[in-house]
This record gives sequence, structure tokens and C-alpha cells, in this order.
Amino acid sequence: MTRTEQPAPDYVPGHGLLAGRTVVVTAAAGAGIGSAAVRRCLEEGARAVVLGDTHERRLEEAVGALGEEFGADRVAAVPCDVTKEEQVAALLDAAEPFGGVDVMINNAGLGGTASLLEMTDEQWQKVLDITLTGTFRCVRAAGRRMAGAGRKGVIVNNASVVGWRAQEGQAHYAAAKAGVMALTRSAAMDLAPHGIRVNAVSPSLAMHPFLEKVTTPEFLAELKTKEAFGRAAQPWEIANVMVFLASGYSSYLTGEVVSVSSQHP
Repeated sequence: MTRTEQPAPDYVPGHGLLAGRTVVVTAAAGAGIGSAAVRRCLEEGARAVVLGDTHERRLEEAVGALGEEFGADRVAAVPCDVTKEEQVAALLDAAEPFGGVDVMINNAGLGGTASLLEMTDEQWQKVLDITLTGTFRCVRAAGRRMAGAGRKGVIVNNASVVGWRAQEGQAHYAAAKAGVMALTRSAAMDLAPHGIRVNAVSPSLAMHPFLEKVTTPEFLAELKTKEAFGRAAQPWEIANVMVFLASGYSSYLTGEVVSVSSQHP
């Protein structure tokens, strides 16, 4: 069935859902979900947001622009490669001057397309190390900080509907994202005694400039037809759900994977 593309809704203003909280976001300096999450958290009244990313120039540009708009005292940035434990620790250290991490949004991930018959160990390992093990490193580090401080914090992971569905050429990415879902559920149980909640969002197609550069128009069009609204999500629509999961409105929700797509089991 061909779906007619419906227009995106109007942007929703902030309502102070994260007032007084310090948020850390990985892969936050691009044009996708991470940067949208940073903006939404600031709009929702976060005390401060600390951005991590491997791209130092974009990181500096993002902090400069956000500082001008929201106040330089509310944004900070640290180069962070989530495959390096010491860099994850440094990112969380940067939240300490703001009172320490209250919300950790783990957005870093790496995709790619390769047939299983042609996929190398290196391709497999790189995607798994960034997307799954990188998320594990960040969950562990943030969980330790929150538990050590006696803080009832929140961790939000970025999974994908590809972790549920079969898609050609995505064995490594699908395995990694399915792993993020399982990690989310199990970590939630480990951290519940400390009052720390762990949930994940599971997007399908969130449109941003980089995606348009690396994906053919034909394939994007095909993916859109699989969605109920016949269009891709805007990154801020995914970020809205992240903010909900980070806020008090989801206080009894933990170990859940929320599909931000009509595609789910």
C-alpha cells in the first residue's frame, strides 16, 4: 500500500520538563537526533547540557551557537569516542561543575551496509564496538556516577526498529541495535535498586542532511512508504520522546523500548 506523505506537525515549545537537571548527550554535534536532543533538553529547562562527539570542529561550532542562544553557562563540550573508556569518563567529568549527570542520552552509533557473505570481521566489530559496546560503556559509567552520588537519574539509549525487523545488508547494525534493546532491559533491572531508570527509543527513519547524502532517494522513498504517515520523522520528534523518557512524566517506566515508528513487533 502506498502511503500519502503527510506534513510534519508544528514544533512543540518547551514546558520545563527537565528544569534543574544536567544532561549528557553523545554524538551530539551533527544534524541528527543527538543535536535535536540537546536543543530539546535546553528548551525544556535543563540546567546544563554537556555534548560529546568525535568531530571536534562541529562540536566547537555547536557549543558556540547554543551558547549564544541559551547562555554559555548552560552548555559544555568534550570530544568523546565511546570506544574509549577514558573519554567516556572525561565526558561525565565535564558534568561535575554543573552538579553531576542527572540524565544520560546515549545516541552514538554507527551503521553501514554490507552483505553477510561479504562482511569482514573488521566491519562487524567496528559497528558493534561503537553501537553496542559504546552504549554499554556509557550506561555503566553514568550508572556508576549516579549510584555513587545517590542520584535517581535517568539513562536513555537510542536503539532502532532494525533491531526488531529483518533488513538486507544490516546484519551488524541490526545485531548491535537488538543488543542495545536487551542491554536496556537488563541494565534497568540492575539499576532499579538505586532508583535509576533506563529506557530506549527505537526510531525508524529520521530525516537529516547527512542521511540524505549517504542514502539514495529511491531507498528513502521506499522506507517512507513503510511508515504510517508516509514520511520520515523529524529528528526533534525522536528527541521529544527522549525528553519524555528523561522527565518525571515517565517516572514508573524502566526497561522499556519505545518505538517511534509504526514499525514494531
